[in-house]
Amino acid sequence: MNNEEKKTGWLENFPVLLFTVIMGYSGLTLALQIAGEVYLSKITLLITTCLFLLILLIYIMKIIVCRNSVIHEWQHPIKISFFPAISISILLLSMLFKTFSIEIATILWLVGIAAQTLLALSVLANWIGNRPYETIHISPAWFIPTVGNIIAAAGGVDLGFIQISWIFFSAGVIFWILLLTLVFNRLIFHDPLPERMVPTLAILVAPPAVTFLAWIKFNGGNVDSMAHAMYGASLAFLALTLTQARLLIKLAFSLSWWALSFPFAALVSATMIYGTALNSQLHLLLGRAGVFLLFLLIVGLSLRTVLAFFRKEICMPD
Repeated sequence: MNNEEKKTGWLENFPVLLFTVIMGYSGLTLALQIAGEVYLSKITLLITTCLFLLILLIYIMKIIVCRNSVIHEWQHPIKISFFPAISISILLLSMLFKTFSIEIATILWLVGIAAQTLLALSVLANWIGNRPYETIHISPAWFIPTVGNIIAAAGGVDLGFIQISWIFFSAGVIFWILLLTLVFNRLIFHDPLPERMVPTLAILVAPPAVTFLAWIKFNGGNVDSMAHAMYGASLAFLALTLTQARLLIKLAFSLSWWALSFPFAALVSATMIYGTALNSQLHLLLGRAGVFLLFLLIVGLSLRTVLAFFRKEICMPD
């Protein structure tokens, strides 16, 4: 390996998957805001923003310096699903900044929906285009573009973009239902997920949990039949994910472990909102316990990621 390859090696292999780190930190910050932890949420928002800018800057450098590597990621049947994590990160930051500045939140949301529209449609066009996909390429990571649409709706309602939010919400829910059938067909009737993709099973929790959060906003904070159904579905998918815990424990660390963070954060936020709306002390208690566990999860994943980078376990060729 020559000196130039050594300089760009880690950059060339810097994965778009790292934007799920921002999703995890954003989910933690949102949960802390809902829990009323003002001081802690400000700290985590600062960390989230700095991490987003750092990861975005590095990935822009990768686009400039290692363009072929980015094209390879885009053409990869599994990695392509993670590109909308970029737009989702922007949309989540919009939701978090709403507490401090409507103007900043609005700008971020508009940028986020533009990026989400471009990336989600591009991924969908890739799926249904001329390129052949095989069943083994399907994984819960395919829900990521869908989740982005629903997050766009959740943020847009608060900013007054009701009609646009309905469009994103409708598209997100419809494609979630369609993809759910494909994913379960793959999980049940075909080979098990590769080891590094097993943590993505947690993504099953995200669509119903985020749908609950968006629906509550559309419904003026009231819990109706739809809200009950989505929250119940979140718990059902959580239980299903926990049945595979024995497999997770045996796995070596990889960046896909960050797939655990945002779905759990979305469920924790949904639990606290659910408890507040129903005045259920049990759900509020579970929500606060969830925030504590989520905090430990994010800290643990962060430390393990830093350690893995210095051990050259990540940002290396597949």
